[in-house]
Amino acid sequence: MPGCVESFGDTIDQSIAGFFKRIGSFVGSRPRLTIFLAILLTIFCGGGFVRWETENRGEKLWVPQDTTAEQETEDYQSYFASTSRFNTMLISPASGDNILTKGNLEEAMKMHLAIETGVANVDGIDYALADLCTKSGGTCASKFDGVCQCLVSSILRQWNYDLATLQSDDNFLETLAGYGSMDDLKAVLGQPTFDPNDALVSAEAFTLSYFLVDREVVVAGTPDDPINEGWEEDVFLAVVESVPETYPALVVNYFAARSFEDEFGGAISGDLGLVQISYVVVFLFLAATLGKIRPGPGSRWTMSLGALFMVVLSTAACFGLSSAFGLFFGPVHSILPFILLGIGVDDAFVIVNAFNRERKGPRTGETNEQLAKRSALSLARAGASITVTSATDLVAFGISSSSRLPALSSFCAYAAIGIFFLWLFSATFFTGALVLDERRQRDNRRECLCCVTRGKPLDESQETYQEDIISKYFRNYHGPAVLSSVGKIVVLVIFGALLAFGIYGAMNLSVEDSERNFIPAGSYLNDYFDASDAFFPDQGIDMTIVFQGSTDIYNARTALSELDTRLTGLSTAPPYISEPVSEEAYRNVMDGFAEYLSFTGTAEIGGVSLGGDGWPATEADFVSSLKLYAANSGPGSKYARDVSFSEDGTKLEAFKVQTEYVRLTKVNRGTVIDDADKQIDAMDTTRDLIASWTDLPQAFPYSDKFISIEGFKIIRREFFQNVALALLAVGVIVLFTVASPGAAMIITLVVLSCIIDILGFMYALGVVIDSVSVINLVLAVGLSVDYSAHVGHCFMTKGGDDKNRRALESLADIGAAVLSGALSTFLAVAILLFSSSYVFEVLSTQFALTVGFGIIHGLVLLPVLLSILGPKPFSSAEPIDGPTEGKEEPAKGKDDEEEDDE
Repeated sequence: MPGCVESFGDTIDQSIAGFFKRIGSFVGSRPRLTIFLAILLTIFCGGGFVRWETENRGEKLWVPQDTTAEQETEDYQSYFASTSRFNTMLISPASGDNILTKGNLEEAMKMHLAIETGVANVDGIDYALADLCTKSGGTCASKFDGVCQCLVSSILRQWNYDLATLQSDDNFLETLAGYGSMDDLKAVLGQPTFDPNDALVSAEAFTLSYFLVDREVVVAGTPDDPINEGWEEDVFLAVVESVPETYPALVVNYFAARSFEDEFGGAISGDLGLVQISYVVVFLFLAATLGKIRPGPGSRWTMSLGALFMVVLSTAACFGLSSAFGLFFGPVHSILPFILLGIGVDDAFVIVNAFNRERKGPRTGETNEQLAKRSALSLARAGASITVTSATDLVAFGISSSSRLPALSSFCAYAAIGIFFLWLFSATFFTGALVLDERRQRDNRRECLCCVTRGKPLDESQETYQEDIISKYFRNYHGPAVLSSVGKIVVLVIFGALLAFGIYGAMNLSVEDSERNFIPAGSYLNDYFDASDAFFPDQGIDMTIVFQGSTDIYNARTALSELDTRLTGLSTAPPYISEPVSEEAYRNVMDGFAEYLSFTGTAEIGGVSLGGDGWPATEADFVSSLKLYAANSGPGSKYARDVSFSEDGTKLEAFKVQTEYVRLTKVNRGTVIDDADKQIDAMDTTRDLIASWTDLPQAFPYSDKFISIEGFKIIRREFFQNVALALLAVGVIVLFTVASPGAAMIITLVVLSCIIDILGFMYALGVVIDSVSVINLVLAVGLSVDYSAHVGHCFMTKGGDDKNRRALESLADIGAAVLSGALSTFLAVAILLFSSSYVFEVLSTQFALTVGFGIIHGLVLLPVLLSILGPKPFSSAEPIDGPTEGKEEPAKGKDDEEEDDE
């Protein structure tokens, strides 16, 4: 068996080395042609931009497709198409804790009048609230014209939104009590108090909301409503932002329909500048580490630009080809160039390290043919390393491209394509540029003015490659410390403790509704949500029950009017539906219609005759009288948006019962957040409850939150499923690229340990499972492999029976390149740690964890395990000769070179 295993490893290793040796020979002989072909390929892929498609709609990005919630939404929209944009504010006193004083109410009314009469000019046309609002009768106490035709919700309706009426009211609290029952008042007043007789005394806040007709159109995947957005900015937001100066008696926390896009989009746009800074930082670090930091002989500043240009080419080719395949580009895709930068720079360091180590004589003595040979040997040396890392990254993202979350699926497909081009261009474009740079250095030409030869002769005092300070550190300090007997024990104990904590943290990671996290710190939206939590701690998610079928509805009319009895007592356990005690918590047109018929009859709604049960005697009479009752000008105008009739008005196609869930939140690390687990339970149990009503017409629940909750159900499963599949793929790929079952198993176990540690510290840092972290964790699998695979493959190329010595030589050989790649990535990440957007904040946190744990696992734990359990080297492994005290690598003799050529 050992013979078969070793033979398998040798065959794979020689095949990969031979493949890259041929590529390196071609590139080394024709570097300009190679560079031209790489650019030409990028231009060809760029043709795919003609199919460029963007998508910015949340329901098309983060919502699982073909789910029950999606079908419920389509059915709901077919009856009750979304027609309104929501703009609201919470009004509280600037001093004291009672907003219900005459002076405060008058100030609030003046503010409302400023909004009501304000005008926004959009494309040369003036628009006021009355021009844009959703029309709905009955929103005022005793008027039906003017603003009272608009859907405006507030206690100010008791004075018909008229300042003079309020000012002349000497008993305003009694007028306010006419709004409804105590429960109705509790639904619209923040923290109200009542006297022993249940009379209203005070409240800390009240709401004022405006509904505008939705005029949204989708342009290139982006929702656009310029008219309403113009009014919201020029009128609504302008007025509420002026409150401290104009209405100093009030404090207003507010939310506009455009707010989330403004705040989140602004944070992302602002942080894109940090991404640009990170590119500059990486460029400077590359220049300082690829060659001498001081421009002159031995410096490689132009190669730093070459590495960045390689990433640019890969990104452009990726975007073009992905577009050609019909993949959309979403907001989260903007972090892709940063990810490709981190992976591409790592490959650049590995190739340069191999290129340096294959130099066996002075540069001035190398002909173009000898440089081509060095290029071939360098890629043969580095090819397996960059292949295993690229393949594992590609497969990790490829697996996640099957996600049911469209944004994650598209992003991972983009990333997989980008990684393929990074692998291709690093072996071709970058290597070609490196050969040209070596020719420049050989000819003693300047970097920026590459046609100008320096006047000072080239210093050839160092005729062959000399280990740099980092390699000497690994050889003389790091390696001996961790590979000593005591060092191995300490390393295994420390990493054992990290693994234990990682397992604990991973088991406690939870899926959370992180929508609020996307709001940048300091945003007025955070103030609004905090105020809402404080003033309305029991107010939860709106939920609607839709009943279908005209005849079935008529036949079950009495039971439907008494639906509140079926919804009572469900607030403390799933489905967590609020008690139906107020109009805000429960609104049922059948209930209102039945009450109207019992007190008033049908004289004002068609005069149809009633049967013995108090309902219209026929279905046709029922439909016609209900239509008049729920008309915008009818006595039940508040139900106008709760019924859907056929086009000819003869059938009641559907009606909806408006209710809500209790507030499903929890405190997490001192912060109030939505409880995703309870939301899932609430949604699922609601569906089961409605399905059990077999005596009622066909029905389904609807909430605009259900689509997001469906995502919560899927994302945890995909989170761990994708990571597990990626790790399995890593094991298989490492087996075929590192070409050693023993080394592949050790590398895979080290990567698994690294991922578990990352999960544990995600929990410790408060990072939850959501749509952003799941993307970054897939990336973490690939990057973790990068740091370990290079070391593991290098170990297999070191000959001899002394595993300690082979591990030490591996660290001295590849450690500097691995560490430099990790440091360049970390420096770029360090810039993003100052980000104000949630996407970049989580990205930088997880990137930092990945780089930190990846490097210590790859350069500390893996060498220790290899020194204990490592397999035998390849038969083609280079012998370890000479002292190890920081000296140059011994040059190969003629026989060795001939063997390499074979």
